[in-house]
Formats: sequence, structure tokens, C-alpha cells
Amino acid sequence: MSSVADLDAALLGAKAIPQLNLGDVQTAYEVQAELLARRIERGERLAGVKMGLTSKAKMAQVGVDQVIRGWLTDAMRVPDGGSVSLDRFIHPRIEPEVAFLVRDGAIAAVAPALEIIDSRYADFKFTLPDVIADNCSAAAYVIGPWSAMPSNVDNVGVLLEVDGAVVQVGSTAAILGDPRRAFDQGATMVGELMDGWVFLAGAATAAVPLSPGSFVRAVVEGLGSASVRAA
Repeated sequence: MSSVADLDAALLGAKAIPQLNLGDVQTAYEVQAELLARRIERGERLAGVKMGLTSKAKMAQVGVDQVIRGWLTDAMRVPDGGSVSLDRFIHPRIEPEVAFLVRDGAIAAVAPALEIIDSRYADFKFTLPDVIADNCSAAAYVIGPWSAMPSNVDNVGVLLEVDGAVVQVGSTAAILGDPRRAFDQGATMVGELMDGWVFLAGAATAAVPLSPGSFVRAVVEGLGSASVRAA
């Protein structure tokens, strides 16, 4: 499937490709699965799930009423407070998220998180099937400290800071009204969530461009923060 080879080359070479204009969602998930298989063959290990289109505004924007899902691997994880080279990305953006730790198919812990998204398509433009095929633009992620699940995770404040300045303000309510709903939908879509997996529930604010040298921090009320420096 040439679309698999094209997307894989874009990922490895950090060079954008034209939109594929795939015809349907089923085909898109098949492409996504083949791309994941290639990465695992190269030595990456499956580490979790990421959800996309968990904002009702984003759903309306692309004309769908269901979330989409992609995959996380160990090679995509960046240590909290660490640095990440932007040479590996095309046009990266970063957004604050809520992460869940999976145990026995359920939520065992929660943490503040950051996700770096990076479409492999030119100008960061794509159709719904195209973004699914591209692993929902997943590129890298940072997980802050794990803690026990609070009772009010459905509507807590979220800040995104760049170099100490607040650039986005939001709430976990932006994630399907409650990020635990994203977890439930993801569990249904995947079928089985494995112990130790990270589950990214979705963005709590809009993403912002990630620039060299910038220090980015996500702060989630009651949960703490996660941070990364772009190199």
C-alpha cells in the first residue's frame, strides 16, 4: 500500500507529504495498523493509546460525532522536565492533556501530560481518514507525576505555559465533558487495554506551535504539572 510507505517515509525523514485523500475510515485504520507494525518491527514497543477529536467543537469542525484513536510507543515518550529535539518533527505543535494509567482494564492513576502533535501532511491539513491513517498526528508525549484519581477530574482548570507565560487556559471539561468518557470510548474502540499502558484522553486547550528553545509546561489543577524543553 503506497500510502503506508509514503507516511512511513514522512515520519522517518521528517518531511511533509501531500494529502492522501483516503476514501474511508476503515481503510484509514488499516493504514494506521500497518504503520504501527512497521514501527514495532524496527524495535519500538506499544505503550498506550491516544484519543483525538475529544472536543465537541473539533467534532463539529470536521463533521463527525465520534472520537478517533491512535497509538503511543515507548520511542515517543519524553521524560518529564526533559528535552526533545525538534529535528525529528515537521511542524510540531504542543497541547496540555490528561493521562490515565491502565491497570486491569481500568483507570489506576491520573497525571498531567503534554502531547506533541505533528501532522505528516503539508500545511497541517488533512481529511478525517487521512489524519486517522497518520496515527492521529501523534508524535511525542510527556507524562507528569501519577496520583490517585480525584473525584472532580471532570471540570478542573488547565493552563499551558510557554517560557513562563500562560498561552492557553482551559478545563478538563473540554474533553467530552469528562476525560473519563474518553477512556471509556477508547476502551471500547481498542477492545483490550493492557496493564501499564498510558492513555491520553485528549487536549484540554488548543495546540500551539512548538519552537526551538522554548520551555513548555502544562498545569492541571490538583494534579500538578508536566514540562518539556524544545531543543
